[in-house]
Amino acid sequence: MELSLKITEIFFSLQGESNTVGLPTVFIRLTGCPLRCSYCDTAYAFSGGEKMTLSSIMQQLEQYNTPFVTVTGGEPLAQAACHDLMTLLADKDYQVSLETSGAIDISGVDHRVVKVMDLKTPSSNEITKNKYQNIEYLTKKDQVKFVIANHRDYEWSKSIMTEYSLPERCEVLFSPVMDEMDPTALAEKIINDQLPVRFQIQLHKYLWGDVEGK
Repeated sequence: MELSLKITEIFFSLQGESNTVGLPTVFIRLTGCPLRCSYCDTAYAFSGGEKMTLSSIMQQLEQYNTPFVTVTGGEPLAQAACHDLMTLLADKDYQVSLETSGAIDISGVDHRVVKVMDLKTPSSNEITKNKYQNIEYLTKKDQVKFVIANHRDYEWSKSIMTEYSLPERCEVLFSPVMDEMDPTALAEKIINDQLPVRFQIQLHKYLWGDVEGK
């Protein structure tokens, strides 16, 4: 029997985050997540979805003229067949990125996939779910993201970044929680502290707000 995944949506948009921000990208949003972060903006993906075979997913991608595919959620790694999907995508020469919470083992992720991994900050209320062993499997092409809602989150993120020497291992992203952390204030903190991080805002939210499938 062919492998299948529970899919919330597949859509074509501009990448709103990471180091490919602004590039036309297909997003494959898997259903389900074991976390309940306070600032989650994709709670609609916690349940429901449609069961799709890997071949039907691949067929749907053919209509989009882009090499960039992002596998996201929810938490995509909560479904084991996510690994098979990412390998299949890479075999077809897509440039694949994975958005993951950092709460599930990433050691088995295909080496061709760019891992964009969160480390949950205190305000997320899920800080205990961080699987710090995952840091060992990050490489120069990968990215660690800190989603920052307040000064405490910022100071915690700085300390974790230093403790694990993250800038020497991968790219580090600092992102403000929309409507909670003023983006200008976060940018100024980064500049004043001369941090070796990439500041990012969620471009899609500035373009389309919180519209699903954008």
